[in-house]
Amino acid sequence: MRTVYVNGNYVPEEEATVSVFDRGFLFADAIYEVTSILDGNLIDFDGHMKRLHRSLNELKMPFYMKDADLMAIHRELVSRNAITEGLVYLQISRGAADRDFIFPAASVPPTVVLFTQEKELIDNALAKRGQKVITVDDLRWRRCDIKTVQLLWASIVKNEAKVKGADDAWMVRDGFVTEGSSNNAYIVEGDGTIVTRSFSYDILSGITRTAVLKCAGEIGAKVEERSFTVDEAKVATEAFSTSATGFVNPVVEIDGVKIGTGVPGPVVTRLREIYTETSRAVAV
Repeated sequence: MRTVYVNGNYVPEEEATVSVFDRGFLFADAIYEVTSILDGNLIDFDGHMKRLHRSLNELKMPFYMKDADLMAIHRELVSRNAITEGLVYLQISRGAADRDFIFPAASVPPTVVLFTQEKELIDNALAKRGQKVITVDDLRWRRCDIKTVQLLWASIVKNEAKVKGADDAWMVRDGFVTEGSSNNAYIVEGDGTIVTRSFSYDILSGITRTAVLKCAGEIGAKVEERSFTVDEAKVATEAFSTSATGFVNPVVEIDGVKIGTGVPGPVVTRLREIYTETSRAVAV
């Protein structure tokens, strides 16, 4: 039985409740962060908090808790649930008020929910064999840079991929890949250059993305932050995605076309090793 956190209280998961008038439930007026856990420690917690505050500011959502308070809750949940490898999910909504498109008064307290999930991050079968992805139109709202709970399109395309025997979907806008359903997307060119879309309203500024691009420097890889087409991806030497729960995951097939040799390549394999080693060393 998991212990979860709801608005100041640690409770068994089956006793956790949120108001039917919560704006996260009615309007998807909520944001979230997912922090990975390795060896019982938090991976890049400061990075997640920085992005959390950006999301709050972009939505003009009042929030009263300090980062130290949130860290203490993360640690307590990890301890109470004996999590050594997995994640902590944090969600903040604008709170509960009578249904109205207009934001409620700033005095309405936000709804704060956290819970843990056990998950194998290191010994990941998908990372070993590589992902098969399909491409789909990117029909999300145009503020993909804010980490909101508006994830219906991502869920739809993830399920479409499953039906087609694939593992994930890469979204495409105006002919160019934006990102995966829940991750950032990359290709590796023949000379070893790593290409990924530059940050804008069209993609989420991934915390793992930032860390992995730094790791690229350690293997002497050139990085180009620019848009790339599906056709470019299909003739790439390697391809991969990054996320807090997937770390660095190779992509070996796109729309049925084999990428490179059809198995995880040396660049993505080394990046995953370096990212894991670095993350473990600086986890808190």
